[in-house]
Amino acid sequence: MSGALLVAGTTSDAGKSVVTAGICRWLVRQGVSVAPFKAQNMSNNSVVTPDGAEIGRAQVMQAAAARVEPEAAMNPVLLKPGGEDSSQVVVLGRPVADVTALSYRPMKAALLEQALASLADLRARFDVVVCEGAGSPTEINLRADDIANMGLATAAGLPVVVVGDIDRGGVFAALHGTVALMPPADQRLVAGFLVNKFRGDVRLLRPGLEQLTGLTGRPVLGVLPWLGGLELDVEDSLNVPVAASGAPPVGEDVLRVSVARLPRLSNFTDLDALAAEPGVLVRYATRPEELADADLVVLPGSRATVADLSWLRATGLADAVLRRAAEGTPVLGICGGHQMLARTITDDVESRAGTVEGLRLLPADVRFAPDKTLARPVGRALGETVHGYEIHHGVVTVDDAAEPFLDGARAGAVFGTTWHGALENDGFRRAFLAEVARVTGRRFVPAPATEFAAVREARLDRLGDLVAEHADTDALWRLVEQGPPAGLPLLPPGSGFSPR
Repeated sequence: MSGALLVAGTTSDAGKSVVTAGICRWLVRQGVSVAPFKAQNMSNNSVVTPDGAEIGRAQVMQAAAARVEPEAAMNPVLLKPGGEDSSQVVVLGRPVADVTALSYRPMKAALLEQALASLADLRARFDVVVCEGAGSPTEINLRADDIANMGLATAAGLPVVVVGDIDRGGVFAALHGTVALMPPADQRLVAGFLVNKFRGDVRLLRPGLEQLTGLTGRPVLGVLPWLGGLELDVEDSLNVPVAASGAPPVGEDVLRVSVARLPRLSNFTDLDALAAEPGVLVRYATRPEELADADLVVLPGSRATVADLSWLRATGLADAVLRRAAEGTPVLGICGGHQMLARTITDDVESRAGTVEGLRLLPADVRFAPDKTLARPVGRALGETVHGYEIHHGVVTVDDAAEPFLDGARAGAVFGTTWHGALENDGFRRAFLAEVARVTGRRFVPAPATEFAAVREARLDRLGDLVAEHADTDALWRLVEQGPPAGLPLLPPGSGFSPR
């Protein structure tokens, strides 16, 4: 069986996803076949893989870093939050249940077995599997039935590297405390640390690194500097940037894009390709006035269409969208946002709200189906071939006489489609931006040479460089090949208790 490593983190957003991707890219450059893996992911940012499965977008990004096709085994359990205390459980790419935090716990023993089977499958087919943990590995209230962090590591005998985010502050306490609160079986697998997002002269940090090693008996395997401008696929909508902008415009004008910051926002990476375009300014809006100067208003995907439409109305954003549409400002709805633009939404599946009125900007009606649609369609719009992917329960039926737009419709300057990922198609994105510029009268010129796939590939190369240049790659190799070293010291207080 091949080697494997688990990348854990002191907190959410410590950098586990990007460090995992960087290690994958560094390994594949060494001629090693490598696969990413995350046993359990909680995210509404997902993708349909070539094998028809729905998995977390971060694992798709990591698969790209590893230069392999993403597949269901790389993220066997995906939790998609739909409310304050409810999530849809997706197993091997297919939805199986809707749960609360408490009702989910009895399922976890069986899901751990599924995760271990998926990990074993990948290890049989790849030289190395780089696993990513979830949240913190020291959530002691959840350790007894953990399947994503030390529960997985102890069951599979994985060496663990803990990533700490120094940009948050308190990194030494966080790294030490992460190990110290673990029971002995878990501590014996934690073989080292990575300090992430460092700004400054690393020489100032060395006394602290040496003391941390002395206190824990574990080496710091690297100090990774802060890298701006990555904008890689993130898991958590809490990480959506307040604003994003591309390079200076090619033409005389910029295009301003305002995206509704829905509470249950999903697949917000649909906008990443716009933000990479020179002269396109993308920002997220929660107030009506933030749409006032927009050249394009976007209603993005949502995990809870009816609830987010209600929020849109309560905040005044719905009225602002209607005003902008009446003024001829382009409006684009994607998936859940597309559903909001319809005349009516009949939902007896997700919200169970029955029939509610939509924004009535498109000649269409929506009915939610019990079965989720997962597909990778291909079509044409604005004279360009478009590849996309679909993840939805809501089925949009467009009037026969409506002007088509991908799988949806266009009514004047209002566009709607259920397809995610459409804007990643370079030709279509340029054509759409040119149409927005024409409608708004902006002297904006789409950059002729922007290739979003190349932009993303360059970002992944930067992550590979980060690991190659700033991590102890020899030590990482030893962990992958030999597992955790014997005799790692046990730290109190965790050295005296067991998980329960």
